[in-house]
Amino acid sequence: MKWLMGWLMICGSGLLHAESENITVPDNPKWKEECGSCHVAYPPQLLTSGDWQRLMGKLDQHFGTNATLEPGDNREILDFLRDNSGTAWGGKSSDSGLRVSDTQWFIRKHRKISIKIWMDAAVKTAANCPACHVNAEREDWSRQSIHIPIPGGKVQEGN
Repeated sequence: MKWLMGWLMICGSGLLHAESENITVPDNPKWKEECGSCHVAYPPQLLTSGDWQRLMGKLDQHFGTNATLEPGDNREILDFLRDNSGTAWGGKSSDSGLRVSDTQWFIRKHRKISIKIWMDAAVKTAANCPACHVNAEREDWSRQSIHIPIPGGKVQEGN
């Protein structure tokens, strides 16, 4: 029985790692149009279905902005986000305000980033994905498109 538990832990951690490395962006024009008009349209798998449900249910208080949508548009986007959402076991659940940057996945993936980077004028906030993921708005979240700003205006290639 011990060997089975060990095997499950190894396989489970491999699946967790695989999920965290694959950020593909399914196509939904309404989501791109509405969510992408104010900020990068975050890939649906970065939050859980329940998180998206809560976030879309409070668009009148969307991080200090009223982002209310027409009911049909809200339903279409919510269905898309839930259908393509991440899993809590993959660390994609946000317990503190529905911010992608509050998920265990985000924290794990960005743990080596210096506080000086987060505070740099070029970055300002963890929600500013395009500051480092320079092709995020073109839905390219690959490692090759990461360019971490160095405080003072320079850029460090890769991650």
